[in-house]
Amino acid sequence: MKTHTFSKNIKLLRKRRGRTQDDVAHALEMKRSTLSGYENNVAHPGIEALIAFSKYFNIAIDTLVKVDLSELTESELSQVERGYDVYIKGSKLRVLATTVNQDNEENIELVNEKAKAGYKSGFADPEYIKILPTFQLPFLSKQKKYRTFQISGDSMLPIPDGAYVTGEFVQDWSSIKSKQAYIILTIEDGVVFKVVENLLEERQTLRLHSLNPIYEPYEIPANSVREVWKFVNYISQNMPKPNEEKDHLLHTVDEMKKDIKAIQTKLDLE
Repeated sequence: MKTHTFSKNIKLLRKRRGRTQDDVAHALEMKRSTLSGYENNVAHPGIEALIAFSKYFNIAIDTLVKVDLSELTESELSQVERGYDVYIKGSKLRVLATTVNQDNEENIELVNEKAKAGYKSGFADPEYIKILPTFQLPFLSKQKKYRTFQISGDSMLPIPDGAYVTGEFVQDWSSIKSKQAYIILTIEDGVVFKVVENLLEERQTLRLHSLNPIYEPYEIPANSVREVWKFVNYISQNMPKPNEEKDHLLHTVDEMKKDIKAIQTKLDLE
């Protein structure tokens, strides 16, 4: 991490907001001396502190640690402060860590349930990605990058708990289409599989919906997102559960039809 760049940036952003060190330290629930250490590059922030600064300034961690904001024009800096972050699209976020087979073709790495916790912190580490199991699906395009994640829980029923969901890597997040399913990696919640509503342009957020209606939708800021994978298919050993509500409704309609026919028959006889 470019700690010198980070130090310069948080000091610059604080001053542009007209805030004192006491103001910012209080807002971030840290000691003023700790904040001073970060600003003077004598202390290095951990991931929790980086997340806190990112939320406070509404700027991606990648921007805070990689981009010298003092070199931007006033117009560019103003855009960043308003949420139009250069990293929002994901195009400059990082080079995706990946693996290839003996024929130099992209593998599909498998992130199972046990590996998901490690993937949250190791997703950008080529050495970590190398230890993941890999496989091929011959019906998928060789020109695109795919990865498979095991999901857990019932929030995306009828896709069952334990299913393996394959996604296509999304480089440009502005291409995210609302009402489509994506696998999202966030720095706080890890891997989540949801139907996405793209609010990047209006609010710099993504609203995540579950297929299971008992779960309420929620929004996540774009600067907390690390990877986006567009849903392609899923593999499961379990059959989807029957749609009991639909079956019950059809049965009710059949009963109503019988009742109506009986009433009509009775009226005809009278």
